[in-house]
Amino acid sequence: MAEHHYKFHITMTCGGCSGAVERTLKKLDGVKHYDVSLETQTADITTEPSLGYETVLEKIKKTGKKVNSGEKDGETMAV
Repeated sequence: MAEHHYKFHITMTCGGCSGAVERTLKKLDGVKHYDVSLETQTADITTEPSLGYETVLEKIKKTGKKVNSGEKDGETMAV
């Protein structure tokens, strides 16, 4: 099974906001690579096949940041 690529558009207003999202992704088992951009308000994440979209979405939401939209392997998903 191939790895997954997730992209989330997240409301982040400062470096602390993007830092919170980065720390969450760093601790999440199955995340292979991530790029959180305060400038573009996005998080691009590559994961192992076993790490599901819903799990990543819920972890990001627990940071208190608003997730505006999400994609799983290029397909728009519910947030």
